[in-house]
Amino acid sequence: MAITAADVNKLRQETGAGMMDCKKALTEADGDFEKAKEILRKQGQKIADKRADNATAEGVVLAHVNTEATNGKIIALACETEPVSKVADFQNLAMAVMSTAVTTNADSKEALLSTPQADGRTLQEHITDLMGKIGEKIDVVSYENISADKVVSYIHSNGKLGVLVGLANTNGTDVTEVGRDVAMQIAAMKPIALDKDGVDASVIEREIEIGKEQARQEGKPEAMLEKIALGKLNKFYKENTLLNQEFVKDNSLTIAQLLDKTSKGLTVSAFKRISIG
Repeated sequence: MAITAADVNKLRQETGAGMMDCKKALTEADGDFEKAKEILRKQGQKIADKRADNATAEGVVLAHVNTEATNGKIIALACETEPVSKVADFQNLAMAVMSTAVTTNADSKEALLSTPQADGRTLQEHITDLMGKIGEKIDVVSYENISADKVVSYIHSNGKLGVLVGLANTNGTDVTEVGRDVAMQIAAMKPIALDKDGVDASVIEREIEIGKEQARQEGKPEAMLEKIALGKLNKFYKENTLLNQEFVKDNSLTIAQLLDKTSKGLTVSAFKRISIG
């Protein structure tokens, strides 16, 4: 059957695919719109499969905090090249991912991606279809969701790094400013845990072994290695756990001291730091 420009445009509006791709799909499907959509989806899946191992070092990070500032969500939608990260289709997809997260309060990336959109396709299918149109890998590389007495977000100026901070024991104090300072601290200093209790046992074991080996290379007595390694471990905690880190704006204070100085008992209950590239 003859494929009209109106048919092609209709399929383009429904799928977002390019005009030539829509025309080819409709021709192959003999004008059947549902078959044409399936052809376009398979085209996207082929690209997804082919480029599955490609690096995604570009993209956008978005954060959303609810009106009460008690819940925050952050997503990272990544792609392969910077030009793709700037196009409207990619930016609109990122906003759709965030909108879905806010609407559903999804508790995992898997649940988020399996959520049906208004047209019946899941969020993952929308991503796959856009891969077919754009021709490169697109992926939700991170999704985090936290709740606390007060949640503060921070997006770095490059748009590829973001932080959520959950504060506890706010006691009615306005902690927005200190929350942002702590979020920027997390962005810059990359803490691996809140405090030493949050550090994975395998990391502790590795640091102790590194400390022992360093002391051994320095010619320290074997009987002293454990004690020296534990001393190095305490330094590791101070440098890599948030509450023990020195505040970058005033190194006379740790983050724990900064928070307590702002409001007695104020602390961080959770944080999430995500980045692209």
